[in-house]
Amino acid sequence: MKESPIGIESIGVYIPKERHTAEYISKMSGTPVEIIKTKIGMKSKAVPGPHDHTVAMGVRAAKIAIERAGIDPANDIDLVIWAGEVHAEHPMQTYGIKFQGDIGATKAWAFDVNQRCGTVVVAMMLAKSLMQTQGYKRVLIGSGYRNSDLIDYSNIRTRFMHDLAASGVAMILTNNFPRNVVLEGSVISDGQFSEDVYVPAGGTIMPATCETIERGLHYLDVTDPEGLKKRLDKLSMQNFLKVVDESLEKSGYSRDDIDYLGLIRMKRSAFEYVANELGVHPYEQSTYFEEWGHMGQNDAIVSIEEGLKEGKITDGDLVVITAAGIGWSWNAMTIKWGPIG
Repeated sequence: MKESPIGIESIGVYIPKERHTAEYISKMSGTPVEIIKTKIGMKSKAVPGPHDHTVAMGVRAAKIAIERAGIDPANDIDLVIWAGEVHAEHPMQTYGIKFQGDIGATKAWAFDVNQRCGTVVVAMMLAKSLMQTQGYKRVLIGSGYRNSDLIDYSNIRTRFMHDLAASGVAMILTNNFPRNVVLEGSVISDGQFSEDVYVPAGGTIMPATCETIERGLHYLDVTDPEGLKKRLDKLSMQNFLKVVDESLEKSGYSRDDIDYLGLIRMKRSAFEYVANELGVHPYEQSTYFEEWGHMGQNDAIVSIEEGLKEGKITDGDLVVITAAGIGWSWNAMTIKWGPIG
């Protein structure tokens, strides 16, 4: 029996108005402003305002997605998946359940999933599987991200993360919905990088104390920058290409079929390399975030939103979204945009 299509009924995006400019980041970090603007590829980045908490930003995006779909969250959503960050309102909260409550999805049940910047792709794969096996009609995926809080600009070891920013996104997946059909995803994770990037203090190994706060140990850090770069350079780009190829192949397509590539934000040279290797024009068939920075797992959904606004995505297009997260993971998902059949 042919499976019912799982389609994207709507998406929502919220980006705070607050900004850190390249000039400000240069002043705080010591990195020349031209390096930030050209090599890193960032004119500014979005940072949270006083009310832009992690789940709260996901809720703002979800309300947009719900309004666009024209549905009643109390009756029309069966499952809620929180795909946002664990750096959120309060430690040890179940953010998916808070998110569910804040949007009024009273009929649904909720859970959290996390793979850093790969989480939205993982959530889409889980949602599709659950919809196919459990028969759920609608699943809401939500995410908020403000890991910009965890960056100390004076720490040169984390310069490649100085573009971490803030936003909220949401996506409504609907069963037997023959539009914007979610095809197949691919994920690679590699545990050799699991101890390379983390916040040193605040966990069970180094509990929070006055000393850890005074020493600035509650920000992201890199344990071995040179070793990480050496090991990661050998794998990162090839794994990006591998997950895209696997996602395409499982979906019945190849690189030649890509119409739009929702690339995660990265330094400009890497962005252009991946796009060119996949046969995609980096600026005509993708979107580069110079003004907003890297919004983690939210990048792909923001890229779809911007691709639609700018007319880069139209009905009939094959869209591939990508991600890569510290830990390390690489992710891709293929979507057939517009009506099918």
